[in-house]
Amino acid sequence: MRVAVNAEGRPAFALNREKLRQVRRREGRYLLRTNLAEQDPAKLRELYMRLVQVEEAFRNLKGDLALRPIHHQREDRIEAHIFVAFLAYALHATLRCRLRDLAPGLTPRAVLDKFAAIPMVNLHLPTPDGREIILTPYTQPEPDVDLLLRQLKLQLPPQPPPRLNAKQELIPQRSLECRPSGLNAQKP
Repeated sequence: MRVAVNAEGRPAFALNREKLRQVRRREGRYLLRTNLAEQDPAKLRELYMRLVQVEEAFRNLKGDLALRPIHHQREDRIEAHIFVAFLAYALHATLRCRLRDLAPGLTPRAVLDKFAAIPMVNLHLPTPDGREIILTPYTQPEPDVDLLLRQLKLQLPPQPPPRLNAKQELIPQRSLECRPSGLNAQKP
């Protein structure tokens, strides 16, 4: 597009047809710049697409899955955190593939938001003998969520049976004596 001021002092617009032809010839193509000039272009494109997939995975971990850095102190907890993050991502990727086949156009984020509308609560009912019955019912899904479940060929699990917690004894409190600490501390 060229912009100029005409004789009357008003802007005049003209289409640059040569520039438009150049842009249309490049539509749908990647332009990759690299210092790996001796590599096969097909191999470079494959490497770039892998990089895009890895970046998308990190965006999913941070966005849809809401995983944030947690500063663990012990190695076993670090490994467990990485394992849980990997499982979450694997489930997210599985859902994305399932959506592509069974419900194209839907994103994993939209489906997770819909499924979040199915509340599950723990209902604690005390009994006369001091125990409690715990019910964990979920409500029946709304029609749109039910339709989504059927489209994805998923079923909610059966309602869990009630659990019964045994009576809990209270631990008697002990009085604690405060003493100064350290090697040179002496009793008063």
